[in-house]
Amino acid sequence: MKPAEATQDDRLGRDPLYVRSVEKAFQVLTAFSAERPTMGMSQLMQATGMDKSTVQRFAHTLCELGYLHKDPETKRFQLTARTLRPAYHYTQSNPLVRLAAPYLTEMRRHTGEPPVSLTVLDGCDLVYVLRLLSTHSLTSTVVVGAHVPAFCVAAGLAILSRLPEDKARAVLERSDLRRYTERTEIRIPEIMKRLETVRSRGYVVCVDEYIYNNSTIAAPVLGSDGIAVGAVSISPSPKLFTPQQIEREFSEILVNTVNLISA
Repeated sequence: MKPAEATQDDRLGRDPLYVRSVEKAFQVLTAFSAERPTMGMSQLMQATGMDKSTVQRFAHTLCELGYLHKDPETKRFQLTARTLRPAYHYTQSNPLVRLAAPYLTEMRRHTGEPPVSLTVLDGCDLVYVLRLLSTHSLTSTVVVGAHVPAFCVAAGLAILSRLPEDKARAVLERSDLRRYTERTEIRIPEIMKRLETVRSRGYVVCVDEYIYNNSTIAAPVLGSDGIAVGAVSISPSPKLFTPQQIEREFSEILVNTVNLISA
């Protein structure tokens, strides 16, 4: 456990309004993933760190509420479509998502329709809250709700560049700084230097820094105080555009779009 996490856990333990049972319910729900789409009781115990009695109670309650389904034959649990309700309400009620949607639609049309995204910072990760695919794309591994590490993707660097320096550094210090590709930068001083460049230019281009065969240009969306509240990104095909071409073709419309949203 990292020191920041231990401090937070101690703080929550002293909070008289904090409800541990709610935390445990979410532990059960978030234990499922693409690698673990279904789990039995022992797997849930291992994934959550809870004992059998606790897992049984929470899993049963979540089944009764409709958020989990238990196969009557295999006795394995899986998430249901009802878990999407909070995400739907978020996208419908969040003012940034609602405001940005028409601008991203228009930007995609003007740029030849590569994928465009709106992302926000969630701890040390970046989460996609709006994603418009290219009309030429049949599938994508990046969907709304997907989380990626902020320190090595364009949108994450764009947001960090417009946070107060101490907060940006704190995010980096809490991050799992590991190399995803040979181009991933994991040295905090070097990342902080790059953030200065991103701040002065207003955008950043990343190529193969998180996954291979991926190029993205991103710029921050700013609140009234000048602090980043999110980022807009465009992901042109690296087979069609070099990094220099991406900058030349997309930087102006991207910066104009985030300025309109910020205003």
